[in-house]
Amino acid sequence: MTVRGDYLGMTLSIDDLDGENLAYFRHCADHNFHLQRCDECKLLRYPPTTACPWCASPKATWTPVEGKGEVHSYVEVHHAIQPAFKGHTPYLMLLVDLDTQKGQPTPDEALRVAANLTTPDGTLAPADMVKRVGIGTRVRMVFSDVTDGMALPQWTIDETAKQPDKPWRYAQE
Repeated sequence: MTVRGDYLGMTLSIDDLDGENLAYFRHCADHNFHLQRCDECKLLRYPPTTACPWCASPKATWTPVEGKGEVHSYVEVHHAIQPAFKGHTPYLMLLVDLDTQKGQPTPDEALRVAANLTTPDGTLAPADMVKRVGIGTRVRMVFSDVTDGMALPQWTIDETAKQPDKPWRYAQE
């Protein structure tokens, strides 16, 4: 069953043939973060795929994962080319190293999940919040509801975690 919804005035759609993403976003719609765990090598993977990127096994089980981690990198957008985002600039797109499975299968690898920085209720973060986030900031997952069967995983500052004294940020103009 195709899922369609509206996010910031944009139509989002997952076609019924895209089984992995339909399952992923159904878990997100329940405000639960799940990833595929390979039934053969037992490693988690992201994004959802039809086969394990490490051992190529097509068999996997959806597994609950704690949505917490540390900002690995980010993009601060000041000129939104998507009209729906123009009123929300500047906004951040974060690449987050999940705490789960960090350093596997090699010491330099991690499960890295990209999403926007939002307030705890899933609304795109205001400029004062954007300025507080940099590489090393601790974040937790929240969800922005789109429609039945679809919510977007997003990141917000984890106020319960110890934060770096000064997270690394690109030089500001």
